[in-house]
Amino acid sequence: MNVSFRMFLYCLLLLPGIAQAQQFSFTDKDKGLQIVYSLAGPKLDSIAAHLLANDVKLVTGNLPPVITDLANAKGNVIVIGNISSPLIQRFVGSHTVLDDLHGKWECYGKMVIDHPGGNISKVLVVAGSDTRGTAFGVFSLSELLGVSPWYWWADVPVTQKKKVALELSPEISRPPTVKYRGIFINDEDWGLQPWAAKTFEPETGDIGPKTYAKVFELLLRLKANLIWPAMHPSTKAFFSYPGNKTVAEDYGIVIGSSHAEPMLRNNVGEWDEKTMGPFNYLTNKEKVYQYWESRVKESTNIDAIYTMGMRGVHDSGMEGVKNSKEAVPLLEQIIKDQRDLLEKYRGKPADSIPQVFTAYKEVLDIYDSGLKIPDDITLVWPDDNYGYIQRLSNKEEQKRSGGSGVYYHASYWGRPHDYLWLPSTHPGLMYEEMDKARQEGATQLWVLNVGDIKPLEYNIEIFFKMAYDPEPVISLMLDDWHKYWQVRNSFGAEKILQQYYQLAFERRPEFMGWSRTEPTTQTTTTQYNHFFYGDEAQQRLDKYDSLVKQVKAGWLKAGANENAAYYQMVYYPVVCAAWMNKKFLYRDKALYYAKQNRLSAFDYAAQSKAAYDSIIKETEYYNHVLSGGKWKNMMSMKPRNLPVYQELEIPTLSIDRSAGWSIVPEGFVTKDSSLIPGNETLLPAFDNINRQRYFIDVFLNDNKPVDWKATVSDNWIRLSKKSGSLSGEWGKNQVRIWVDVDWNKVGMKKELTGKVLFTGGGKQMEVNIRCHQPFNRDHFTWGQYAENNGFVCIHPMNLQTFHKGAAYQWAPRFDLGYTGGVLEVVHSPERDPYYSLNTDSIKKNSGWLAYSFDTYTAATPTITVYTIPTQPLNNKFSMRYGVSVDDGPVKVVDFKTVGRSEEWKENVLRNRAERTIQLPHLNKGRHSLKIYAIDPGVILDEIRIDLGGLKKAYSTIPPTTDPRLDWRHRK
Repeated sequence: MNVSFRMFLYCLLLLPGIAQAQQFSFTDKDKGLQIVYSLAGPKLDSIAAHLLANDVKLVTGNLPPVITDLANAKGNVIVIGNISSPLIQRFVGSHTVLDDLHGKWECYGKMVIDHPGGNISKVLVVAGSDTRGTAFGVFSLSELLGVSPWYWWADVPVTQKKKVALELSPEISRPPTVKYRGIFINDEDWGLQPWAAKTFEPETGDIGPKTYAKVFELLLRLKANLIWPAMHPSTKAFFSYPGNKTVAEDYGIVIGSSHAEPMLRNNVGEWDEKTMGPFNYLTNKEKVYQYWESRVKESTNIDAIYTMGMRGVHDSGMEGVKNSKEAVPLLEQIIKDQRDLLEKYRGKPADSIPQVFTAYKEVLDIYDSGLKIPDDITLVWPDDNYGYIQRLSNKEEQKRSGGSGVYYHASYWGRPHDYLWLPSTHPGLMYEEMDKARQEGATQLWVLNVGDIKPLEYNIEIFFKMAYDPEPVISLMLDDWHKYWQVRNSFGAEKILQQYYQLAFERRPEFMGWSRTEPTTQTTTTQYNHFFYGDEAQQRLDKYDSLVKQVKAGWLKAGANENAAYYQMVYYPVVCAAWMNKKFLYRDKALYYAKQNRLSAFDYAAQSKAAYDSIIKETEYYNHVLSGGKWKNMMSMKPRNLPVYQELEIPTLSIDRSAGWSIVPEGFVTKDSSLIPGNETLLPAFDNINRQRYFIDVFLNDNKPVDWKATVSDNWIRLSKKSGSLSGEWGKNQVRIWVDVDWNKVGMKKELTGKVLFTGGGKQMEVNIRCHQPFNRDHFTWGQYAENNGFVCIHPMNLQTFHKGAAYQWAPRFDLGYTGGVLEVVHSPERDPYYSLNTDSIKKNSGWLAYSFDTYTAATPTITVYTIPTQPLNNKFSMRYGVSVDDGPVKVVDFKTVGRSEEWKENVLRNRAERTIQLPHLNKGRHSLKIYAIDPGVILDEIRIDLGGLKKAYSTIPPTTDPRLDWRHRK
């Protein structure tokens, strides 16, 4: 359409009766409201019309009549249908902005026309380019009215209004970014299936058409269009219930099947080895072929996407072949036979029938061994089950007519450990990975493994926002992922959820037992350090306590009408994650403190048990009280009954009570958490750059009460508390005192020592204090770091300077990583991979980050670089970066993992990869560090330099720089 004609159309909108923006009332008593659709249209028009009527009732309290005879229409009327239908053309003709809908994929338009004729006062036209486009238009109207897509699935309340009117301009939507957008219902054994079978759809006793109708409505409200149905042994196959197929057709949902289920077959439920023989195309080809043929015949008239190829019966390797190379010719023949079946029974060329090939697990190895996939089949690239896309199409693969897509997990059953209980996939990671897929052209199909759907509302919403939104929704400079949710459903809890996912990124609640599955191992103590870095275990507990406090305040504020939704999407996940962390971290403290003869060890053991009991209590509320029992059988607190979900068995604790009371300064422990022997008790040193603070614990060994007092030797030593009383009660048998330095009273001295003397109960103990001023604080600026007791810790966002580079450069991503802000290597799509890895070429072509650090200890240090464990962009890249100190040679580092190696398992359990590099001898003084960009997708999170004093920490260490120079102060 040329520019002049388009201008003519927009001018036409200014004519009387077709104003550019008009108000449409839903509550005008004189004019009323009716909804009209045509019986000649698809069944989905009727479904959408009646759902819209119900939405209007939710908002206004009145149910508008839904009619199919336009002659009976009067007053204010909403007309819905396809842009080409006579009903819609009756009002819009071919000379409006809505005319642009013709021939588009899943687009919709809306416009208000005043006095269109007959008894109609105003008509609101909702037109679609196709069947789903019409439905998307209807549900976009529902959202404008204030009805959330989650009004039913999460009981999100709808605010009722006496007067409702929308100001609407003629508009049409743009095509969705991703063509096919859907969910995979998976591992449904502990939630969706028992809930459907026992609570929602007992007449079927399974996930049947009544349940799928609700699922499909949700998908349409989220502007999704595809289902991979539930397929575990607990659920009968989708096609077992004829109503399932019918309801999918009625709702216009495309039916597909998972990576393990070719040709729409559910092998787990439909392949009977006893009567059909082995699922082996070499030895039992005829039976397998007939098995596929039967389903193709049955599905000839449905909107479907066929999964091509062959794997084992259930998520296992293909039978009959010994290795990947041997599988190639067999799989090529299988795909040819499958396409012949499609052509034979669907009556059109195979290249016009939607098909996908998912390179999942061992299938990727077969593909990389030379497998030839017909050009029109969509290549679907999976993540590694933990949120990291394994690879995307290279430049040659991007030329394929079938394009590519992504299969992504927000829930998973398998090794090294399941995460099926709480929502724990960081939306920031999903945001980064799916945007990467979008930029690399993987926009033909996106499928999200949602487990039981609940409680993954947050993740599902963001995923489909990204999949549908036709505008580029990502800016590397903005922390926008959490803003997707702000417009609805979160009750002001965005920051709470942001912090919740941040804690889960560091360690998912399901991984807090440090156990494994397949094979299953028992839980053990966590790797959180209780004795250094300010007690990082307690800091994690304190963060959860803060979240729980906020959540409970929000619960009281939400009000009765919002409580059910708030509980499902905010309260239950946050509170139960907190209890799971307390269960393990309190157990750790019980064990460790018993070795130090602390009376509190018994209290922590009891609190660990109480945390487990609290999870039971919350889950019982979810299943039996929430929404009047609507969600009974939906929530399980121990899917697969893995060890992490069980009550912890804490051995009988025994302590030596003879000391009466004791003290332990921060860091004054051995590897097994017992006290360091000897008379000298001291805290780590204080310095004027890091401005440290350390703790001293004062505690009872026995039940006898003690009054204690702390006295400092010098006025520059500050204590958070100087006296108190200890008793045998929980919470009163120990106290933590924080020690820091008043630098205004230190003066110009370079080295100072002092003491803190503790007295009480007839005895005294002292802690030695050391402070020094090795550097001039005024000379520190952004990106400058200083040694802290034998180590340096760098948070990458706080850099001194950077260089863009000719090939690849670093770009920030906020609200991601342990440090909360990371730097990612990005590239221009038109540039070829950069492989020249000699020092000169890297320094010349690569972007780099520069950091400055001062040391007061001469040492031969090691440097450990922590990255987020992303996978190579495609098979032309690896996961490399370069490290150089003092502009010396560049050490190339690669953290790419292969398959399901032990390193990969550790990486995905902690969401971190690490590499340690030996540095040359460094004299004390100022040094420079540069990190060079080599491969795209590398995400830098933290850097630690060990000069001999670094202690182990699981979470991030505070940056060793002037606290005033933290990057967060500049954000």
